[in-house]
Amino acid sequence: MKMTSKAALLAAVTGVVFAAQTSGAFAQRSLFDILFGDQPRYDRRGATLEGPVGGGPVGNSARTGAGRAPADFDASDPDPLPTVKKSQYFTYKPEAERLVKVPAFAGPVVTGSVSPDSATAPVAPVTVSLRAEDGVASAMESFYAKGDNYLWITNVGVADRARAAISVLGKAGDVGLNPADYKVEEPVLSGDAAADRQKLMTFELEMTKAVLTYVQDDVRGRIDPNRISDYYEFKRKDVNLKGALAVMQRSPDVAAYLSSRDPSSPQFQALKAELAKLNGVQTTDQQPPVQVNLTSLLRPGGSSPELSKIVELIKRHGSDSLKAENAMALEAYTGSPDYSPEIVDVVKAFQQEKGMKPDGVIGKGTIRALQGGETQGNKLNKVIYAMEQLRWLPNDLGSRRVFINQPAFMVYYFNDNKQQLAMKVVVGGVNHQTNFFQDQIETVEFNPYWGVPRSIIVNEMMPKLRQDPSYLDRMGYEVSVRGKVVSSSSLDWGRNPDVDVRQPPGNANALGQLKILFPNKFSIYMHDTPQKAFFARDMRALSHGCVRLSDPRAMAAAVLGVDKDKIASDIATGKNMSVPVPTKIPVYVAYFTAWPDADGKVQFFDDVYNRDTYLQRAMDATSKARAQS
Repeated sequence: MKMTSKAALLAAVTGVVFAAQTSGAFAQRSLFDILFGDQPRYDRRGATLEGPVGGGPVGNSARTGAGRAPADFDASDPDPLPTVKKSQYFTYKPEAERLVKVPAFAGPVVTGSVSPDSATAPVAPVTVSLRAEDGVASAMESFYAKGDNYLWITNVGVADRARAAISVLGKAGDVGLNPADYKVEEPVLSGDAAADRQKLMTFELEMTKAVLTYVQDDVRGRIDPNRISDYYEFKRKDVNLKGALAVMQRSPDVAAYLSSRDPSSPQFQALKAELAKLNGVQTTDQQPPVQVNLTSLLRPGGSSPELSKIVELIKRHGSDSLKAENAMALEAYTGSPDYSPEIVDVVKAFQQEKGMKPDGVIGKGTIRALQGGETQGNKLNKVIYAMEQLRWLPNDLGSRRVFINQPAFMVYYFNDNKQQLAMKVVVGGVNHQTNFFQDQIETVEFNPYWGVPRSIIVNEMMPKLRQDPSYLDRMGYEVSVRGKVVSSSSLDWGRNPDVDVRQPPGNANALGQLKILFPNKFSIYMHDTPQKAFFARDMRALSHGCVRLSDPRAMAAAVLGVDKDKIASDIATGKNMSVPVPTKIPVYVAYFTAWPDADGKVQFFDDVYNRDTYLQRAMDATSKARAQS
């Protein structure tokens, strides 16, 4: 007989839970096991699906049938499982253009186009129809509201200042922009007065649009990152385009003014120099490529004729500090194929520098890093992406700052513009990506509670709690409803209760012993972790979005301006406490697949989230829309 009553349903589910518990399916498993381990997956009827969340063989309960709902389970009784929407990528829509509303102009009377008989004849006004992005259009309308007010033309024709500006626009690629977005052709005058006036006025307005678009792009970037995805959150910079026109009207050197709008930060200058190098401008620095052909892993004590190439690549791509620290070993190396302890130490230092496991074993990953990790074309594109993204950030990142670069799986602490701390991090997995934004560090919390994010409660815990409502009670997690602490087993998880869940402080706490907070809408912060083994991996996109620190005490000491002993004593109290930082510190939760290191050498990283692809699509869509306009 089909059971549809709540009592029958409860009895059925209780039987399922009992069978699962006695088979060991739920016995004494940690929250990390439930959320991240190889767990059976259940459909909305409670049936086990093909395999665990992470892949691999199904659990014992799935093979024996334990954990499955009975055949007469009525799925219409419990509420459907809710979900919390994740961030997503969008089809990029460039900023819309509108008609520029400027008055009709008398236009310049071009001397060479006027016959003596018509010099005093009335001049018909010239009308030009042009579209531009709103900010550009508004600046143009304000500038030309007075009527005959020209920047780029004279009674003789095209002004020299226009040719100087065209030269700068044509070199936009040198600063990571697309020259085609600002291309304006100098008009060829025919000698026909009316036709030449029309050509010159069209040129005047097109030049102004191109120059203002260039200035705006150069300062804030040509892409609005918020239109790429809600993984980004940036307030676009305000660019005073009306002021730019006023300055250019007075400036004797328009080219110098345009060049002055390039970002001036040392990071941008390093990227610009790398772009010039990749484009072959600095030909003296170019070296023939070295191709390493290892057929198997090269381990310490082994031998390979390719070793001399490996040492050569370390000399090319290792940092100045690495080469200085290992100068004796590098100078003493004579080209032997024997992988000696001295060269093993050099390779380990190189692996450490690249954020890899420093085991001295040379495989595909190490070879890729040695060879620069990228083709010339990929490197060039990544530098352009980095220059674009850097424009989204302040020109001055701050003399004291924390900078997280997700593709590098590293975080850096700077004081007085000097890198004083660098450590490995774990960032969000591909399905739980860490966002790209900037904020300010405000507090350090010791012995923290872990407030389980709503997304984890709803998307991952609730299906499991419908199978075992008492799990959170048994494992010591606190469950509250509207601020009142309740037992998890007392709740009807089939009714999708609106609850808060937190894990008390302790050795097993998911946040470890401390977290560093910079309040943001993504609920992302830096924290300790009991899962130290993750830091031994080269690919560390493994978290639910927050940033796990390999040496959290060092980072906490740095931002609080104290020593690590003070941090240790605060932790030793066992008390949950929050300590404000003396001065708020800028923190950049960034995503750069090309970025200069402390020595100014640009390093390249894998695009773990495939975000460069979406950025390229946005650039292509923008250039296409501008070309059509």
